[in-house]
Amino acid sequence: MSNLPKIAWIGLGIMGSPMAENLIKAGYSVTGYTLEADKLERLTKNGGHAAGSIAEAVTGADVIITMVPASPQVEAIAYGPDGILAHARRGALLIDMSSITPQTSIDLAHAAADKGIRVLDAPVSGGEAGAIEAVLSIMAGGEQADFDAARPLLETLGKTIVRCGPHGSGQTVKAANQLIVAVNIQACAEAVVFLEKSGVDLPAALDVLGGGLAGSTVLARKKDNFTTRDFTPGFRIDLHHKDMGIVTDAARAVGAALPVGTVVAQLVAALRAQGDGGLDHSALLRGVERLSGHTTES
Repeated sequence: MSNLPKIAWIGLGIMGSPMAENLIKAGYSVTGYTLEADKLERLTKNGGHAAGSIAEAVTGADVIITMVPASPQVEAIAYGPDGILAHARRGALLIDMSSITPQTSIDLAHAAADKGIRVLDAPVSGGEAGAIEAVLSIMAGGEQADFDAARPLLETLGKTIVRCGPHGSGQTVKAANQLIVAVNIQACAEAVVFLEKSGVDLPAALDVLGGGLAGSTVLARKKDNFTTRDFTPGFRIDLHHKDMGIVTDAARAVGAALPVGTVVAQLVAALRAQGDGGLDHSALLRGVERLSGHTTES
């Protein structure tokens, strides 16, 4: 018998599936629930257990981890007679690793406290590759004692794990992360079009840029997407559009100006409106190409 906490995992998408599998590899017992039958089959093939409902997944779990797309989905799985709060045991730790609004995290923590359930908001950065390689950056909000209790588990999923403050702080830092990533991708995309129109050897140019001050994790991770125009989603434009809405709304609430971020948020929204929402966020390159007179393939 393992002394490790029993895990319930809700949401087995692009990020959630490899993260849950990393916990299984580390010896944790993981029971998962998601709406897609193929994702549950993948979990069981990798040593996990499939549940037929949220209630079945969370009953008896020591730690419940959620990884779903946005605030409405978090609220849908957390509240109501079929939700997490109705079926999790008192003393359980709920770690929400979704990217949602800070206020949603704060409200969830307050509602869970009334049920004797502890909560951390712990969104991640690093994309699908970071999830697979277990090198995610994890930014947490909540009580220090709960963060300390969760740390061994989080260290199985990520490389940089930091408590950023009280409930909602993790989501605030994630919003800032998404702002930086979007602006960085947009800058890289503009550089790619500029370089190609200038007749420069693009792979060589990106290699040398990556070794200097212009280098970044974004450039390193997305360089092949840019050079091959492979926009298979690791993180979809639809989700980054949602995140840019979170950061612009949160910035407005605290009185922070985001002049560049607001422009990039509009460019992300435009790309989504053009039908590219299901592509990887490196597809911001397609928007720059269109503005530059290129014809992009549909």
